Amino acid sequence: MKKQKKTIGQLGDIDLRMLRIYKVVVECGGFSAAEVELNITRSAISLAMSDLENRLGFRLCQRGRSGFALTEEGQQVYDYTLELLSSIETFRTQVNTLHTQLIGELNIGITDNLVTMPKMEITNALAELKRQGPEVVVNIRMIPPNEIEMGVLDGKLHVGMVPTLRSLSGLNYQPLYKERSKLYCADSHPLYGCDDRELDPAQWDAVAPAYAQTPEIKTCYQQLKATATATDREGVAFLILTGQYIGYLPEHFAERWVQLGRMRALNPEQYQYETQFSVITRKGARSNLVLETYLNHLVVDA
Repeated sequence: MKKQKKTIGQLGDIDLRMLRIYKVVVECGGFSAAEVELNITRSAISLAMSDLENRLGFRLCQRGRSGFALTEEGQQVYDYTLELLSSIETFRTQVNTLHTQLIGELNIGITDNLVTMPKMEITNALAELKRQGPEVVVNIRMIPPNEIEMGVLDGKLHVGMVPTLRSLSGLNYQPLYKERSKLYCADSHPLYGCDDRELDPAQWDAVAPAYAQTPEIKTCYQQLKATATATDREGVAFLILTGQYIGYLPEHFAERWVQLGRMRALNPEQYQYETQFSVITRKGARSNLVLETYLNHLVVDA
């Protein structure tokens, strides 16, 4: 017997709730992780997924001992869900532009370990936004730069702060600030008390970043004897503090350990580089009063 096709009629609040749950389940990679994110029981999640599948008339995902995996239809429904929820947020934002009061969400992606930047442009602009719009909901995601770029492009994020390593055609780039990095060792490293004039970094084990860098910055790492890698700056700091490695860290990030006498910069006049950071937004994105207000504060503060 041929399977009867189901069609979706008018969407209600229950449908939207189930789709939001489904979105989190997909992004968490399964029910267990989603349980923490959603703060509801796994059985409630399972029930919502079963109800949604019954509503749609097909299987969304495979779950069981073999793990969690989307069906082909499930992947399409996830993509459609992103479009739907983005449209709802866009509608709410556009309606809010008719009012002087700021209401809505600001979804931001930020590269790790920028909170210690002395000028605090990002923090100050968020403070001004909250003062101007007390009901604005701010959601920050600390993720790698490439994920921030993709998040802004597909509408999951309104704005991102990333190192300017490349320029994607679908994004606007607004320079924010430059970050200076220096070569450091820990107080337990043999180089800590040595004369910088005798420094040859190629003789010592070093940690190199496992994330993208500009060709100019890569040249600095070619002078090192890289025997370890780290996916972020905190990982670099962990290895430097072992006293077994030297490595580059942003000056503002390393300052806490320098002040405590736990680290020092090695020949900082010679071994240093700068990274340009930019604010990114999607080209052609619809007007968003919350985002525009935040960007205005960010540019003024910068």
